[in-house]
Amino acid sequence: MNALIIDDNKIARTTIRQLAGKVSDIVVVAECTNAMEAYDLLQTQPVDLLLLDIEMPAMSGLDLTRNLTNKRPVIIFVSSKKEYAADAFELNVADYLIKPVTTPRFMQAIDKARDIIESNREEVKWSGDEFIFIRDSNIVRRLKLDSILYAEAMGDYVKLYTSERFYAIHATLKAVEERLPPSYFMRVHRSYLVAVNKIDTMDAGSLVINGRPLPVADAFRAALNKRMNIL
Repeated sequence: MNALIIDDNKIARTTIRQLAGKVSDIVVVAECTNAMEAYDLLQTQPVDLLLLDIEMPAMSGLDLTRNLTNKRPVIIFVSSKKEYAADAFELNVADYLIKPVTTPRFMQAIDKARDIIESNREEVKWSGDEFIFIRDSNIVRRLKLDSILYAEAMGDYVKLYTSERFYAIHATLKAVEERLPPSYFMRVHRSYLVAVNKIDTMDAGSLVINGRPLPVADAFRAALNKRMNIL
């Protein structure tokens, strides 16, 4: 589970990160000090789980939740106030934790979130024959998913690269990411989405697919390393 911690209190963020560090399948990809920062980040970096404070300047955690309408992450509220619980559960969140959070209570909330995330994930049976239709210039073309090496955002367009050529489609990288099976494709940078099984080599700051080096952003590196199951 890729998680984002959102709290305007540094000590609270540190505490939640330490608790998350006790869970083997949680990768904290970033921390935000306010809800507006988190909202902007989520437009380009989808995550599975938000560990979210409520009382923050400018935009509250409740307001952020109401504004996340497109593929909203699973949310666990972490607050020092009990009085927001009813409003929170009306927003269909996984759980509501009261600070200070104990380890057993945190684990209980994570178990709930994990069950929701797993139930939301579609099983992908990959045979190599799946395809999507794309509009390449004025031509609608069938493109096998297994032929896609990576996707690159270029302004209002996305380039889908195969070993032979690329196809430019009018779309956002987020829209393309939502169409491709997450079991095989992964965001590694705000501008790049890659087929994990096509990666040839990787070092600290980049990876290589079909001879082309591509950047790996710091926020995605831990999740990518975990996904690749490196020995």
